[in-house]
Amino acid sequence: MDFEELTEVRYEVDRGLAWVTIDRPERYNSFTARTVDELIAAFKAAWADRQVGVVALTGAGDRAFCAGGDVKMAAETGGYGPSESGVFELESLHRSIRSIPKPVIAAVNGVAAGGGHVLHVLCDLSIAADTATFGQSGPRVGSWDAGLGTGVLARAVGEKRAKEMWLLCRRYDARRALDWGLVNAVVPAAELRAEVRRWADELLAMSPTALKVLKHSFNADTEHLSGLARVAFDGLDLFQPTAEATEGKQAFAQKRPPDFSPYR
Repeated sequence: MDFEELTEVRYEVDRGLAWVTIDRPERYNSFTARTVDELIAAFKAAWADRQVGVVALTGAGDRAFCAGGDVKMAAETGGYGPSESGVFELESLHRSIRSIPKPVIAAVNGVAAGGGHVLHVLCDLSIAADTATFGQSGPRVGSWDAGLGTGVLARAVGEKRAKEMWLLCRRYDARRALDWGLVNAVVPAAELRAEVRRWADELLAMSPTALKVLKHSFNADTEHLSGLARVAFDGLDLFQPTAEATEGKQAFAQKRPPDFSPYR
């Protein structure tokens, strides 16, 4: 993908640090199939560029890091729009974040919810603005992100807290996220990019080969979850056309509580 064709993601490199920015602030930086394609292209560009040693993932504006998949679009159209391959490549995006042999920092500048919350969890480090909020959304909108989305989170915050986050869909502030070990640091929103720059400069001073091997070593402990994720996504494909899943998406789009009682 030619970077002149990017419409939903911004990509820029500054002194060894590649900034990958989801650029849909009017939709809380929720992603479509095209957004996912562009994110993968950005991570591949950072992977191939020998001048890049660290990648930062963030969202445009000051309201949202990423609110997950564009549920409103899915409710209106039945999907997340066309992709280059014809496949919604979210699993490939997860793989790109984990496999790129360079540290990835999530710069959480606002709402990190649903699939957007999973993206920050899969990054190697997370630095949050003090205005950021965190939480999962799947059961509220008739969806899930099992596999890496659950297993890596449980390793970060513990199984009881991970289950609380997934089963109850509550929202947590940045201070709670720090206390739980969900993020590495919290800073005033105005200082977020500068703090990411400081962390990136520390990383850029390290041996890139050592960082690469360490990252792959940490990932090895959860690599089996990728197989479970494939099962979970295949199950989600079968579930999405059902009346139960449709109720979740429509309730979200109509800004009303869902009624899942007929499906118990």
